[in-house]
Amino acid sequence: MGNFTRWIAGGLGWAFFGPIGGVVGFVIGSVVEGSQSRVGRIEPGKTTVGDFAVSLLVLIAAVMKADGKVVKSELDYVKKYFVQAFGESSAAEAIMMLRDILNQQIDVRDVSYQIKSRMDYPSRLQMMHLLFGVSYADGKVHPAELSILEQIGGYLGISVKDFDSIKSMFVENTEASYKILEIEPSATNEEVKKAYRKMAVKYHPDKVSYLGEEFKNTANEKFKKVSEAYDKIKKERGIV
Repeated sequence: MGNFTRWIAGGLGWAFFGPIGGVVGFVIGSVVEGSQSRVGRIEPGKTTVGDFAVSLLVLIAAVMKADGKVVKSELDYVKKYFVQAFGESSAAEAIMMLRDILNQQIDVRDVSYQIKSRMDYPSRLQMMHLLFGVSYADGKVHPAELSILEQIGGYLGISVKDFDSIKSMFVENTEASYKILEIEPSATNEEVKKAYRKMAVKYHPDKVSYLGEEFKNTANEKFKKVSEAYDKIKKERGIV
């Protein structure tokens, strides 16, 4: 294996064990043998960038397989994300790893529960946003993919309001802007302003800064969606 897999193996903590480790172990097992000492020093409960990346790849595979086919636009989306995070050559290795994971049986419930028990909520929100991005890579969210996304959201402990907010960033509906801000169209102007401030804090890129600057790119996109929703409502209502 190349640099990406060696980097991931050396940076794995809790994701090396449990159901996630069962899915990816065959890919990185030989590499981890030389990295066991580093894995053993990971602080209990602490999420590393390696944990996030491997967990994300496993859930990406589950979403991509949901509609019975894996399309190029989805692979391109994943590659683009990993290029931003790790560079061109490592991204190619990540896609190779993903192709191997796609051939494995994935217990979405157990994998998601493992992530929920170890990963902080802002990072789980970030992961949910990325999974929707993969699903939407071909310009639409397939019903089968939406179904698996709903399951993952539930297993990850994502609140209904937060899930609907992220969903509305990708699935258009007449109330999308309000859904993104987690309010009803009947909300007062003051409630709209208050909701925006709350969401701006919740989705601020600094919430996932521990993952590194590269991983904040998608967080910035999500933050931008919140601002765009607020601007749209302000324009419609004439809020200054």
